[in-house]
Amino acid sequence: MPIKVCIFDAYGTLFDVAAAARIAAAEPGRGALAAAWPKLAEDWRRKQLEYSWLRAVMAAHVDFWQVTQDGLDWALEASALADPDLRERLLALYRELQAYPEVPAMLARLKDQGFATAILSNGSPDMLQEAVRSAGIGDHLDDVLSVESVGVFKPAADVYGLVTKRFGCAAADVLFVSSNGWDAAAASAYGFRVAWVNRAGAPLDRLPGKPHHILSELSSIPDLATQ
Repeated sequence: MPIKVCIFDAYGTLFDVAAAARIAAAEPGRGALAAAWPKLAEDWRRKQLEYSWLRAVMAAHVDFWQVTQDGLDWALEASALADPDLRERLLALYRELQAYPEVPAMLARLKDQGFATAILSNGSPDMLQEAVRSAGIGDHLDDVLSVESVGVFKPAADVYGLVTKRFGCAAADVLFVSSNGWDAAAASAYGFRVAWVNRAGAPLDRLPGKPHHILSELSSIPDLATQ
């Protein structure tokens, strides 16, 4: 069955989640952060994801902005960088994360080829709209879908169901793209065609559902969608 819809995870897939810490570390007066930002960025992302999974299991949902703040607070304390001004700067930068360099042209190609395109993300609607606007990719997207409409984080099946409901399509009509191995596995198990963007060269997750394609970046997505 040919692909009709191309769906993208947001954070880590289209948007560089390490950019906030990297940019802040390069600013004047951030010597302590400059020495620690890679660990801070890694801890922040890990805790952000862990808290989303745990809250889903605990049925204790809050929006992703709260989870993002909670993860940052843990990461700052772990690196002995619990500075309120730094916290506010990092959060401000997270609201306007940079897109990976290949993203605008890749999305433009998909639209030129006639595919519907959208984001499906744990992010809250306001976070996602700010990131899309900052990256300048809104004209290349038909929609931005947030888990807030179902009140549970990925990898809950109800989240992936937002795509088939929105576009009136079968799961097999969808090419789903994510940089998260667990997300790729869950989307594949749901029935999507899946491309895992494995920028870090990580091992394949031992989970039900396997990605159909494994990539190092996003440039080839328009070619995959036509296969």
